Amino acid sequence: MEVFTQALSQRFRTLAPDLRGYGRSRASGPFAMVDHLTDLEALLAQEQVQDFYLLGWSLGGILAMELALRHPQRVKGMILIATAARPWGSHPATNWTDDLFTAIAGLINAASPGARWNIELFGKRSLFRYLVNQQTPSTYKYLARYALPAYLQTSRWANQALGQALRSRYNRLEAITQIACPCLMLAGEGDRHITADSSQETAQHLPHCTLKIYANVAHLFPWEISQGVIQDIENWLDGQPLALPSP
Repeated sequence: MEVFTQALSQRFRTLAPDLRGYGRSRASGPFAMVDHLTDLEALLAQEQVQDFYLLGWSLGGILAMELALRHPQRVKGMILIATAARPWGSHPATNWTDDLFTAIAGLINAASPGARWNIELFGKRSLFRYLVNQQTPSTYKYLARYALPAYLQTSRWANQALGQALRSRYNRLEAITQIACPCLMLAGEGDRHITADSSQETAQHLPHCTLKIYANVAHLFPWEISQGVIQDIENWLDGQPLALPSP
């Protein structure tokens, strides 16, 4: 989340926790998706946060909407990124060569972040092609710094909880019509994990939502076009009541 917090911390106090079972937040056994909400509520209480904005990317956006449903008076606005209240994907079936090239590309990228030859030889033939459309050295540096460690630090309990939620055909479109706070929905036209169509459907069910779909980017588009995304977020925040003026 550093791509966001570097800019937003100039105007807000920012909290960017690792969810249970992800990153440095360990899980000792099975849990359900609802436990993430309990953890976030405990964090807000611990940090004595009353009113707040939520920014959620992918799964984080789903949790942001759920938190807004639980605390409608406290959530003053939401920024939703590559997410949906009824998420569906268009990811094609993969095979062993996809996995092989992804492993090779990831390991080389970890050793030499953003190496152009690795992108051309292995990256564009790996599963990275479904995560980012603009396979540039700057994007691959984000993958090396954040994506590989995040993948390695994700526990089996976190994967299990997410899998259970997806198999249940999660759908909160009707519920989110109750969310009254202003929202900004950002999506990537080429997102194969949570499609832009599903993000647009969610935006249409949120009563006060601004939607922007970026061309030629995929699920990790904040790492592909970071400056443009941050500028759009800053512009939206300029019209919100709790935001400090742009620095």
